[in-house]
Parts: sequence; structure tokens; C-alpha cells
Amino acid sequence: MFRYAVPVWPEGREKEINLTVGFRTVIMMERGTESCRIRLTASSIYRLKVNGAFVGHGPARGPHGFFRVDEWDLTDKLATGFNIVSVEVAGYNANSYYLLNQPSFLQAELTVNDSIAAATSVKRADFQAFVLTERLQKVQRYSYQRTFVEYYRLTATSSNWQTQPDPNRTPALLEETASLNYLARGVSYPEFKRRAPDLIARSGTFAQGIRREQYWRDRSLTAIGPLLAGYKEEELERIISYDMEETETLETYEQMTPYIGTERLTLRRGQFYIVDFGVNTSGFIGCHVICRARVKLFIAFDEILTDGDIDFLRLSCVNVIGFELEAGSYHLESIEPYTLKYAKLLVMDGEANIADVCIREFKNPDTHAAAFHCSDPALNAIFQAGAETFNQNALDLYMDCPSRERAGWLCDSYFMSKVEYVLSGTSRVETNFRENLIITGDFPFLPSGMIPMCYPADHYNGRFIPNWALWYVVELEQFDTRTNNRNLIAKSEAQVMKLLDYFRKFQNEYGLLENLESWVFVEWSKANELVQDVNFPTNMLYAGALDAAGRLYDNPELRNQASRLRETIRRFSFDGRFFNDNAVRVDGELKLTGEKTEVCQYYAFTFDIANPESHPELWRILADRFGPRRAERGDFLEVAPANAFIGNYLRLDLFSRYGEGIKLLDELSGYFSHMAEATGTLWENIDVRASCNHGFASYVTYWLYKEALGIRSIDHRNKHAIVQFSNVDLEWCQGSLPCGNGIMELSWRKVGQSVAYEIGGNHDYTVEVLPYPD
Repeated sequence: MFRYAVPVWPEGREKEINLTVGFRTVIMMERGTESCRIRLTASSIYRLKVNGAFVGHGPARGPHGFFRVDEWDLTDKLATGFNIVSVEVAGYNANSYYLLNQPSFLQAELTVNDSIAAATSVKRADFQAFVLTERLQKVQRYSYQRTFVEYYRLTATSSNWQTQPDPNRTPALLEETASLNYLARGVSYPEFKRRAPDLIARSGTFAQGIRREQYWRDRSLTAIGPLLAGYKEEELERIISYDMEETETLETYEQMTPYIGTERLTLRRGQFYIVDFGVNTSGFIGCHVICRARVKLFIAFDEILTDGDIDFLRLSCVNVIGFELEAGSYHLESIEPYTLKYAKLLVMDGEANIADVCIREFKNPDTHAAAFHCSDPALNAIFQAGAETFNQNALDLYMDCPSRERAGWLCDSYFMSKVEYVLSGTSRVETNFRENLIITGDFPFLPSGMIPMCYPADHYNGRFIPNWALWYVVELEQFDTRTNNRNLIAKSEAQVMKLLDYFRKFQNEYGLLENLESWVFVEWSKANELVQDVNFPTNMLYAGALDAAGRLYDNPELRNQASRLRETIRRFSFDGRFFNDNAVRVDGELKLTGEKTEVCQYYAFTFDIANPESHPELWRILADRFGPRRAERGDFLEVAPANAFIGNYLRLDLFSRYGEGIKLLDELSGYFSHMAEATGTLWENIDVRASCNHGFASYVTYWLYKEALGIRSIDHRNKHAIVQFSNVDLEWCQGSLPCGNGIMELSWRKVGQSVAYEIGGNHDYTVEVLPYPD
């Protein structure tokens, strides 16, 4: 992928923790130049600029030892004559759920009209490198799951190396780092649109320097050591979380006035304002600051307001960026992406004129053709929130959240893969996600055969979720249907069989999995307290994975094992009314605990332990007496309620499977309307205890296309769609979705007892319309 460039880094510092290095090359462009492109990759992340103007951010994430290569067209970004192409690289060398702990480097190659104009090398000085001490190195981690906070000390000339002929800095001596393996980027490039706030929500004053009896000391601060890379507390140059905890709001005024980006707002020491972006969004936080003397500016942020203010620790991550600025004019922007609806700008010292507050959005760009509108405004808002949630969580991986973790989790991917297929008409992100897991082979620190719960990530503590590996197999069969990527399916076979071999050692005398290792996870509810000795939801999932692997690899024995396991689960777990969650050993015998959860029932129906014909009474109880309003009615209090992830999703998916479209759409409003209204995104839980922007929640868009719009299935590989309109409580519905290089448009309206519909667009798919159900 590179003709001349080699990976380089300042000599002797490739394993140094949290070192930021700037690289630049100067090129002269003649009028009439046909093209200029740059190909590059880096560890850990890079930001690319031309003459100080933002161009791109990357790279897409790859597995251990492999690096995905980006290519940016710079032709329209360059001026005739002198130009500076600069790349800032943050080399973290820290394990996380977000980025791999791998030695730092940059490898970049600039071509003009297909000739090499500059390349990273130690043999010639095409690229100069500068250690950027302006970003403080010895700072706390942002969260246990991500790397480091951002704290800057800047002067008016700090960015001159990106714009001026003379950088007025001493270049670092470079060395060539170890040889690398490369992968294509595989996914689309974000568009990086700038989003301004809608409103100035509040303003006020605050005190600082207030000593607390107790400070927030999360494991990301206290557990630094062999299992969590970073700087120990006593080594830190600043602890910005302590600085923020020592502030206290004195006065606050609700403003709710439109935000005008060109208007300069003056803030003095002890003053703040809070801006509202209108919707929870993800990207790089920035603003323009002018100060006549030294200023200390903090930007705190969150997805919601807590008691009318920003709780920057609500997510157990440090949602604040710090800037110490000498007199001058600054265009500030974070190098890391964050998630927020509200930002609080606090002047800790000095006086600042602040304008152009914005977020440079970091989102999937492939869903522009996806649209949905119907006669129910609540469902329209839910669809929009679901699409927004997907776009922010599906750039290069399927992430759980774009905030605290930015981690590529299994199980979340099972739901998000279906959403990508419908909203974008592709499986690009899923293909990358699976490539990463297949290429590596065995994973350090995990038992042989086990698949990481999230990846790319470093799990030094050996923790894993065995259930998530089973969801991986179930999703793999659906990936095959969506893509027919026989190469990846074939490469996955050994991995799947090795995984199933791992589980066999936990099978007891009945063929049930018993006493699984590590973190056995059913869902965020009481169900997670009932996972040992024999957990029946886990065994139900195991039966589903065995069946999927048997079909995928034409293995009848696996399918027979799945059938036997289902029968065993029915015999042990079902008490005549409900399925029990677990059984424990008492004097060597398995005994039901009598504990029952809502989500256990949904697992039973999802993985064909039960169905409405075999268990009609249970199905009617679930369908009619459970759901978002059960707590109000006080029904079946002995059955612990489900949470959003994943019980409520399994419930709604069962309604879709069994023709209960009316119930599905009704409960969508019950579960999700308050989320869409509050943040414009969908949440990890049914309340705001955790992330308010969680990838799996985008699954609502899949249901709305299927049950409300009527697109029962779409096969992009064979260019075929099946349409069947459901008997739902809507007067009309219309929508569009990408189909190959075109767009399919579908609309329908009730006319008496019939439905009048129209199918259009510029696609070349065949559309099969099934009869309207009685």
C-alpha cells in the first residue's frame, strides 16, 4: 500500500505513554496540477490538516498487528504555491476497550500526479516531526475504557508549525519502527460536518477552589499498573477532575436564546454559559477564543442536564477538556471525539471572548437515503433518534456508545448489523468488524477458543463474556445471508469450532452449560444475579448458537445437539407457567431456585425453546400483561422486569416475528418516546443512569421499516424486496432506503378497508407484494 514511506516516530519514544507528535511536509503546487493525494496510517490516532484547515481523522481500527490505511484527496484543499500538509498523531501506548496498545508511528505518503512528493522516512527529510508538549502528557485517563483526557497549554504561536514556513521548533530525530501489516480502510469516510448549538440554555457564575472531603477516584485513576496503563496519581501534571469538583455553581439563569456563532460572548473569571446543541451528537468539540491576557478555559459536557447543570462525571468518565491560553487568538478543537447535547464553557481565570462553538460531527455517512414518516409523530421522532444513534455508533465498528467506551462489542453487533443493512444497503462496517476478529487468531489473556467481548481491545485482566461469543455465532449465520462472503465464512469455521470446543468442557451430565467462567451476562437486570450454577437463558442462547453453526457449516451433529438441549431446557426450566432462570447444585442434584425473570421468557421464545403454539398461555401473558406499563398495573411481581438491553428488544422482536405489529408500534412509543424527546438519541437503559446514545438501540429503525412501512425483507445481494403491509394503527406511511446505486421509495395510505400503495425510486430491484393480512 506504500511505495516509499516507512513507519517512523521520534527516536526511542515509540512506547512512551500519551505522546503527541506533529508531522509536516511542505509542498509547492503548480497551477493545473491534476491531483494530490495522501495515503497514511498511524498508531494510535491522527488528525490531518492542510494549511491549518481540518481535512480528516483516522485511521479505521484494525486488529492486533494490522493497520488500516486511509487515502485522502487533497487536490481541492491546496493552493497554488506554498502549502503545508500536517498530521498530528496521538500515540497512547495504553490498553483500552477503544484502541489497542501498540507502539506509536506515522506512515504517510503524498503523491502529486501519481509521483511521490513526500514520504515518511529516515533517509530523507520530507516530513519534519515535532513533539507537541502543548498537550499535557501526564494526565489522567478519560475513563477506564478509553485513554486520556485532553489538557492543553497553548501560546499564540503554538499552531504556527501547521501554517508558517518557519515552524520555529526543533525537529525530533526520527527512527524507523517495526514493519507492519496493512488492511484497506473498508468503510466510508465521515463527512465531518460542523454543527453549531441551537441555544444558549443557561448562564451563571461559579466558585472554585472549594476543597472536598471526598473526591471522585474512579478505577481509571486508582488502578494504574500492570493491568491498566497510564500515569499514577502522584505523577500527574494536572488532575482536571479534581479541578472541576472544586467548582460550585453560585447563580444560574435560564436564557433559552438562539445561539449565533458569529456573536462573541465575553466570559470573565467565575462565569459560564451552557449551550444546547438540540440533539445528542458525537464529534470533536471546538470554539474560537480571543484573549488579551492569560486565560484558563474548561469545557465540560454531557448528554443531559442534571438538576439544570452539567454533571461531568455522570458516565464515570471525565467529560471536560482544559485549555490554558496565553494572549492571542485560538481556533480550539479536541483531537478526540466526544458525545454531548450540552456544553458548559467555564472561565477559570482571566477573560475570554468566545465564538463559533461547534461540534465537528464524527458519524457514519452512508444512511442519507434512509427516510421514514408516518401519521404518528411519536414514531417519526423515534425513527430519527434511532438513525441518529446508529450513525454515531457505526463508523468503523459497531460500538456500544460513542462516549464512555467507543468499544466494538459483540451482541450489540447482532442488532446493529441488521440496521446497517437496511439504513445503508451495505454491510461494510460488519465486514470490518468480522475481519478484525478473524485475522488475529487467538487472543492474548483469554482462554483458547474464546472470542473477546469487545474488539479491537486489550483484555489484560482476562475478562470476557462467554454469552457474547455465542451471539457472535448467531450473527455469523445472518452475515452469511446478507453478504454471501464465503471467504470470511470459510475463515471463520475453525474459529467457531474452536469456540464450541471451549464450551464442551462446561457441559454437565444433562448437556447443560454449568459454572461458566468470567462474566456471564444475560442483561442489565436481576437476571444477571441468577447466572450460576446452570443459567437457562445462557443455555437457550447456546442452543441457538449450536443450531446456527450446524446450518452454516452443514453439521447435523451440532443441530441434533441443539435439539436435545432445547428439550432438556424445557424439562428442567419450565414450571408449568414460566421458565425459571437458574438451577443450583444441592447435594449433587440440580434444583430450580424458583427465580424467574421477564427476560428469561424472551430468551425462550427467541431461541425456539417455546413458541405461541407450544406455550399459548405464557405467550398471552407476555404479550398482554408484560411490557412498558406492567409496573403501573402491578402484574406478576414475582417475575423480575426486563431492562432495555436486551430484554425489551427481544420482546419487540418477538412481536415482529409473530405478527403482533400493532403491539410493537404501541410499545415503541412507551419504551422510546421519552428518549427521543429528551436527547434525540436512544439509551442504554430505560433511564439516564448510563449512556443516552447506545448502538443497539438503533434497532428501532429496523422494526419501523418492517412493521410500519411494510418492507418485510430486503435482499441487496439478489436485488429483491418483499413488501407486506401490516394491520397497524396508522393512517399512512412513507419512506425510502438505499438499494444498490439507487433508492427505493414506498408509500401507503388506508382507503376504507384497503391500502393504496405506490412503489417508486430509481432502483433496479424486483419487488414482491404479498397480500394484505386479514
